[in-house]
Amino acid sequence: HTSSMVGGLIGCSWAMVFAAGGFKVKLYDIAQQQLTSALENIRKQMKELEELGFLKGALSAEQQLALISICTDLRAAVEGAAFIQECTPENLELKKKIFSQLDLIVGDNVILSSSTSCLLPSKLFTGLKHVKQCIVSHPVNPPYFVPLVEIVPHPETDPSTIERTYALMKKIGQSPVKLNREIEGFVLNRLQYAVISEAWRLVGVCI
Repeated sequence: HTSSMVGGLIGCSWAMVFAAGGFKVKLYDIAQQQLTSALENIRKQMKELEELGFLKGALSAEQQLALISICTDLRAAVEGAAFIQECTPENLELKKKIFSQLDLIVGDNVILSSSTSCLLPSKLFTGLKHVKQCIVSHPVNPPYFVPLVEIVPHPETDPSTIERTYALMKKIGQSPVKLNREIEGFVLNRLQYAVISEAWRLVGVCI
């Protein structure tokens, strides 16, 4: 199964993507109310998508919902997980704290992945015992509707971690792109910012 660290829209969307792919998902957060709200939001979205004919995967909404559970205990959340997707706010110290906690309790086969859109893997993972298992899987927000995912390795990430992450993303219906090494802003952000900047220039010219 996979574990997703709840972080609003991204965490819920990732959970839906993995459940659509047939994977068991454990949503983790320290706040029970946050988890309850997340699960209710997922239920509502899945039902609406099913009614509109846009639900992903071969399973029904109820079957997918049955694959998602919630947990406020980190050790229990990651037990048996093959892939952990962190989805907390873009705060370096918060993310480093979470990965330090995970580093103490995970085994040697689980992949530790971050949804960060701008923090470099070398900032997030350096010094961790399981650094070879660490990677950034940067989605387009929200990943349920936009399948592109940037896979960005730490300099010490094992090649097998990259390949396993790529294969998993393909399996759940995403469109992964592998970066050979980290770069400030990654590639997607830099291209998007350039397009947005030019769009605003065009607006200025046309007004």
